[in-house]
Amino acid sequence: MFKLPLNGYDIFIGEMGAPLRELVQQGRYSKIAVLTDANTRRHCLPYFLQRIDFEVVEIEIPAGELHKNIDTCRHIWAEMMRLGLDRRSLLLNLGGGVIGDMGGFCAATYQRGIDFIQIPTTLLAQVDASVGGKLAIDFNFVKNSIGVFQNPKAVLADPVFLKTLPEDELRSGFAEVFKHALIADAPQWRELQKITSLREVGWPSLLAPSLSIKKRIVEADPTEQGIRKALNFGHTIGHAVESHSIADCGLRIAAGVPEIRNPNSQFLIPNSQLTHGEAVALGIVCESWLSWKVAGLPEVDLQEIVAFVRRFYPHYPLRVNDLSAVFDLMKKDKKNVGGRINFTLLPVIGQAVIDQFVEVGLIEESLRFYMEQRLG
Repeated sequence: MFKLPLNGYDIFIGEMGAPLRELVQQGRYSKIAVLTDANTRRHCLPYFLQRIDFEVVEIEIPAGELHKNIDTCRHIWAEMMRLGLDRRSLLLNLGGGVIGDMGGFCAATYQRGIDFIQIPTTLLAQVDASVGGKLAIDFNFVKNSIGVFQNPKAVLADPVFLKTLPEDELRSGFAEVFKHALIADAPQWRELQKITSLREVGWPSLLAPSLSIKKRIVEADPTEQGIRKALNFGHTIGHAVESHSIADCGLRIAAGVPEIRNPNSQFLIPNSQLTHGEAVALGIVCESWLSWKVAGLPEVDLQEIVAFVRRFYPHYPLRVNDLSAVFDLMKKDKKNVGGRINFTLLPVIGQAVIDQFVEVGLIEESLRFYMEQRLG
């Protein structure tokens, strides 16, 4: 068991049973609820139930970013009331980033706040959402636009859950792993170059260094007023494209169009919904190009980053007629100042500069650069 202490709570990396039982015993809670979605209820809940010696009530929500909204929060709050949770209750969020974000948000606002513990089951949630106490939901298809800062009682990152993940979920989390290296740890970036297959990675050995990078940044700037913005590298464009793909997916569902992601292929079909990490990888390519044009990133480093993304990520077939909608979403990004679109960029690999305001024309060029790469 590896414990990473943060200001206010600890992250435990390893088998979750012992620290969870100890935390519950210390809290002397009146009632304990576990929040799952359809996927984690099937794949993760049985393992969880085998490792506890206390009673829980269950709340289930639909899976996916499309449901990370106020309507799902209403369902969670209603279930918490129906099940009799009071201010001395505990919510266990068993799932990926959506479960952690939304479950934490609901816990932080229910009866002015109850305790919650994050049990991230995806690589993305274990290396990214588990640090920092940022909790949010999407509103009007704008990512994480309604939220609060609230720390959990603890985070339990059990690597056993990573064995249940499909390839696209490993890719999704891996984007945050190599983003952390790009902004703050050049030697770790060099180590990541040795990886050829995500199925052959020893994930426990990568969790600690990646989490340590984020810990260092978050503790220096807990409310994202300065250096914590470095963690947004790849996210200004990535979030906008991700939100656009979610909106497209929502329109298809409303129209009765069936899901079009081919489960037997790593490649995405036009207009299919991107995972968060796939969108961040796209954003990293674009924002690395902006780094080359604006912040002095050497062209050889740009090409190295593009080649690395190409190794693991399929090309998303963004179209020219998508760009207007993507820009509209980018203009609503919470990091913007005075109507100007705000970026974190790289002057060199391993360092980041924040509050870089880039003109729309260059942003469009960066998207066209991505469209020309034909990644995957």
